[in-house]
Amino acid sequence: MMTFAPTPIPSRTQYVLEAIKHGILTGGLSPGQSLVETELAAQFGVSKTPVREALKTLAGTGLVVMSQYKGATVRMVDADMAREVYDVRLLLEPEALRRSITRNASLEDARTALVRADEAADQAERSLANREFHRALYLPCGNPLLARMLDDVRDQAALVSTVAWAADPSWQREADEHRTILELALAGDADAAARALHEHIDSFVQRAFPEQTEEDQA
Repeated sequence: MMTFAPTPIPSRTQYVLEAIKHGILTGGLSPGQSLVETELAAQFGVSKTPVREALKTLAGTGLVVMSQYKGATVRMVDADMAREVYDVRLLLEPEALRRSITRNASLEDARTALVRADEAADQAERSLANREFHRALYLPCGNPLLARMLDDVRDQAALVSTVAWAADPSWQREADEHRTILELALAGDADAAARALHEHIDSFVQRAFPEQTEEDQA
């Protein structure tokens, strides 16, 4: 039986994709900002083709919105979008961590990511390190499909964090919570670690995007 390998992304497209993604996830490119193909092509010294392909890929991950009339823009973040993304994380991530712990998986990558976050020179580096911390907790869960599902929302979750931190730089509180989660995980207490992770994720989105009361909405 003939099988087909996935088509690799051309190197120029990958370069442009990673550069745009980094700009979005570190706040260099703001939500709602237009992403003009000709300008990006000139900036990166490439033709419009790799830029166009990179933007299509980023639209597939939820970081970019493609419109027939407005072209490509960085995705806007609002309370509904944030809660949708974090609801997926609440459903899946604590269970993935529980499974990682019960499998006695190594969590050294999570410890390394914590150190990187503590030593980060700026918010951009800290945000990227925090993403790696969470991924290191769920990646060794033993279920590749579960890990991929969480990978699919991690960029959008990072975009939410970037926007929330711009309004309220609560990264130190999250760093303390990360240490608690890792301590529980390394101690082998799967249930307590999963509960701490659930509370960590839930409390962040509630602080950053609090529910409006009917009176507030009036």
